[in-house]
Amino acid sequence: MNVLVCVKQIPDPNVPGRLDPQTKRLVREGVDAVLDPGDEHAVEAGLQVIEKEGGEATIISMGPPRAMDAIRRALAMGGNRGILITDPGLENSDALSTARAIAAAIKGQSYDLIICGTESTDGSSGAVPAQLAELLGLPLLSFAKKLEVTDGKARIDRQTDDGYDVVEAPLPAVVTVTGGINDARYPALRGIMQAKNKEVKQVGLQDLGLDGQAGKAALTEEVVEIKPAEARKAGEIVEDKGEGAKRVADYLADLKVI
Repeated sequence: MNVLVCVKQIPDPNVPGRLDPQTKRLVREGVDAVLDPGDEHAVEAGLQVIEKEGGEATIISMGPPRAMDAIRRALAMGGNRGILITDPGLENSDALSTARAIAAAIKGQSYDLIICGTESTDGSSGAVPAQLAELLGLPLLSFAKKLEVTDGKARIDRQTDDGYDVVEAPLPAVVTVTGGINDARYPALRGIMQAKNKEVKQVGLQDLGLDGQAGKAALTEEVVEIKPAEARKAGEIVEDKGEGAKRVADYLADLKVI
């Protein structure tokens, strides 16, 4: 069983993010960067699959050279090898360019399952996994809070507002996992030391045959404006003088809730 896990390095989510008013993008320079916490659950899910079924886990990421640190952390958790897609031409890529680059890197690999987080903590578009599945011609099993792989199929409990749906698809498939699927392991000292010697292959646009087809040369999304979110307005205070319940009921009726 060969599992590919897609991860992303993001600005530390414990530090308030800042948008550049000129580029309208998140400021990443001079900010501590970490493996996306959501992707830690994807790595853990992949490791649990190969621990049960046998096989290897390859960690793949797209980003600047320092994104190697995120891959190394995933390798310290137990991943076997890594692929870093890095190229100046991929700077500020949109979701589709990211999916194209990852798909191109994956096409040369042997895999049975691709696991991603549901969405990145910094971008929160949630678009890349679905686009990746489409580009590779694979089924997508999304929002998994439980994952089982058996008899050539992946089966998930898909998290919903009302509970969960049981969904399955033949392998190979793309699965996105929620934070509720597991408790991600913490890298042990031995794993951290071993990760330094594990293979991480670096590839760029030319290696992937994507010159002019991804990154700056092929943007399909543009941020046209940024502005602060509206401050939450003060609520209405109802002083109950015997008719408080009626006032609340009238308010809910105005909202067409009742």
